[in-house]
Amino acid sequence: MSPPEVRVAEASEQDAVLNTLMLAFASDPCLRYLLDTPEALFAGFRRFAMAMGGAGLAQGTAWLAEDGAAAALWLPPGVESDQAAMLAVIGELARPEKLPVLGEVGETMAAYHPDEPHWYLAMIGVDPARQGRGLGSAILKQSLRRCDEDGVMAYLESSNPKNVPLYERYGFEVMGFVQPGDFPGIYPMIRRPGG
Repeated sequence: MSPPEVRVAEASEQDAVLNTLMLAFASDPCLRYLLDTPEALFAGFRRFAMAMGGAGLAQGTAWLAEDGAAAALWLPPGVESDQAAMLAVIGELARPEKLPVLGEVGETMAAYHPDEPHWYLAMIGVDPARQGRGLGSAILKQSLRRCDEDGVMAYLESSNPKNVPLYERYGFEVMGFVQPGDFPGIYPMIRRPGG
């Protein structure tokens, strides 16, 4: 069996990237805490994903595998998520009673986010109908080569505990666990170059 085809996504393929990520994150514990109804998910996911990692499309650091069955949004060193746009989605679509907990999550996560130059894996996901075929691993392998070539660390936040072992296989280490209030919990993870 030949390895999956992995390539950089063109900016014009924004819909393909976001469609795949929306399918992959539709049952993600942390995302569904934030966007907890179907209406909120459909109204907010694309804006939230673009705010979090959409700059990767313009930077040439977004990835697709196969025919769009898997996708990833990476931000290169010096490029950051659009915090104001993320907060706008949260303010508009999250339940008001969850806002204090989400504020705590944001503050705590900011303390883990590295200050030194790093690649940030904002989102990676596989269409649930195509999971278990190595597509996420193929994207990770290909994209982490760039981090190693640049000699720069990589950082991510795993919003699903089931994915932590996968990231560990690729050299990421858990930095902590963020779980204020009734939030499901998220794992900030770091990977040194060559990890």
